[in-house]
Amino acid sequence: MARRIHMGTLARPHGIKGEICVDWYADSPSLLDGPFWLQAGDAPPRPARGRSWRMHKGRPLLLLEGVTDRNDIEALRGQKILVDRDLLPPVDEDEVYVEDVLGFAVILPDGSRLGVLDHVEYPAGLEVWSIVTDDGKAACAEIDRVADRGSTILQEVLFPAEASFIEGFDLEGECIHIAPPEGLLDIYLGGDEQA
Repeated sequence: MARRIHMGTLARPHGIKGEICVDWYADSPSLLDGPFWLQAGDAPPRPARGRSWRMHKGRPLLLLEGVTDRNDIEALRGQKILVDRDLLPPVDEDEVYVEDVLGFAVILPDGSRLGVLDHVEYPAGLEVWSIVTDDGKAACAEIDRVADRGSTILQEVLFPAEASFIEGFDLEGECIHIAPPEGLLDIYLGGDEQA
């Protein structure tokens, strides 16, 4: 079965003709031209197709096949738009798809391990990483994924995934190097023990 990537979320109706605003997390909404899937909560994804889309105030407005009015849109609010991983364009050398680095170790500028990248959230269209801290001190290549290790989970850190705070990715070592904004770790970890 193809792996599906969360590319956007259906937000709210726009107008009375069945358009819906999309919180879109990729650079280009052109993936809305092809086949995609909709998922409500944890329900199984179901195939969907857009009739058309257009940009409005920096966000795509989408017309879906089979959706004709505002009432239909209300039932779709909050559903995820998923795209098959195989349909995504290749990334540049210095880029990654965030789905490909879930479970990677997150390393601070001093080389210490903060935890692992557990999942990504998109409040108000911003990309925020959920980093789950733990008591592991292993080097990059020795770090196990969250689901495979039995270590004690200590805390969740919500990290703003802005380019200025991300130093790089080590795909072979399965590590992400970050430089958190000043004071962020104090908010979540309560002191300078990890900072």
